[in-house]
Amino acid sequence: MKGIDVSYHNGVIDWKAIVLSGIEFAIVRLGYGNRHLDTKFVDNVNGALAAGLKIGVYYYSYALDVEAAKGEAQFVRDVLQGHGIIPELGIWFDMEDADGYKERNGMPDNQTITDMCSAFICELNNAGYSYVGVYASYWWLTRVIDTSQLAEYVPYWNAQWGSKNDFQRARMWQFTDRFEIAGKLFDGNEYFG
Repeated sequence: MKGIDVSYHNGVIDWKAIVLSGIEFAIVRLGYGNRHLDTKFVDNVNGALAAGLKIGVYYYSYALDVEAAKGEAQFVRDVLQGHGIIPELGIWFDMEDADGYKERNGMPDNQTITDMCSAFICELNNAGYSYVGVYASYWWLTRVIDTSQLAEYVPYWNAQWGSKNDFQRARMWQFTDRFEIAGKLFDGNEYFG
């Protein structure tokens, strides 16, 4: 399946145009950091569902330790339960440092980053969500996060621009950050089911 991921950065989305372009799903940013809800989260979820798309959600982590990662997971749980949202295509823990926050505030070592991923996943598994995975670049999935320490059932969303997905365990592949639909740019994704 072909899909996009969306956040408030995309502004008001023409969901009809999205469907007409052949997109079948949207992964919607729920929020980021210490309990920050994406201002377009509810609108984007409702818009995608009303258009007939499948949805998943992602949370951009600013955690620097395991307790903070657990807190992010608890916030995700509270928001999903509070709005009655069931993300058919999973909950994704966005583990990267795109804006340099982690680097500026004491980049955790690789073991701590791996432990944070595990803590986020386990916290949501314990809350009844079975489909919880990790989003990261191919570099992070192969050189920072020790995926061998995470459970076999954990799904991965690999961000690797280009024509092929090299991370064999990926359930979803982000192949570009420049996917244009109706004059707006989105990240393009493939979901492998």
